[in-house]
Amino acid sequence: MLNIIIFGPPGSGKGTQSAKIVEKYNLVHLSTGDLMREEIARDTPLGWEVKKYIDKGMLVPDEIIMRELYEKASEHLDAPGLIFDGFPRTIVQAEMLDQMLEKHKMPIDVVLSVDVSEEELFQRLMGRAEDSGRSDDTAEIVLHRIEVYKEQTLPLIEFYQKQGKIVSINGMSPVEEVFGKITTAVDTYLETREIIPAIE
Repeated sequence: MLNIIIFGPPGSGKGTQSAKIVEKYNLVHLSTGDLMREEIARDTPLGWEVKKYIDKGMLVPDEIIMRELYEKASEHLDAPGLIFDGFPRTIVQAEMLDQMLEKHKMPIDVVLSVDVSEEELFQRLMGRAEDSGRSDDTAEIVLHRIEVYKEQTLPLIEFYQKQGKIVSINGMSPVEEVFGKITTAVDTYLETREIIPAIE
């Protein structure tokens, strides 16, 4: 089994790369945002619980997120692997995820961090806002989103570095080139069980 976490700031192309990884390695894509939206759309008891928090502008508690992830992961124990996208967001969540996966003897193998400079992220996100007329992409909001990502994710990078699982991927290149770097990292791990700490 191959279990991957992918990190990347808004505008890094993480979503695109996740989709390509899922396709190439036949992994199950687990995005907490998608899972929560799905529960709300299906009008399930869990969906009602989640909606209560979202409607009040509050973060959904870790216990609820973990319960949902546990259920989903349990449905795919015979899959070639899982990719966690947009999760964990905190050290507490990372520790809970480790505990959950240990129960199934399916630890995280590789943690990909798609790195893009702040200037480039800003250009990409502002360009996207102009193209789509997205109201959530004003300059101030874009800068705030990048800042929040840094605050949330840097401690997680250190957490997984201590476990020897982080691969820093230079995300400044075109999509296919970035994906080539990711496949190099993943294929190396699959063949040798070794982690390449950084791929430029």
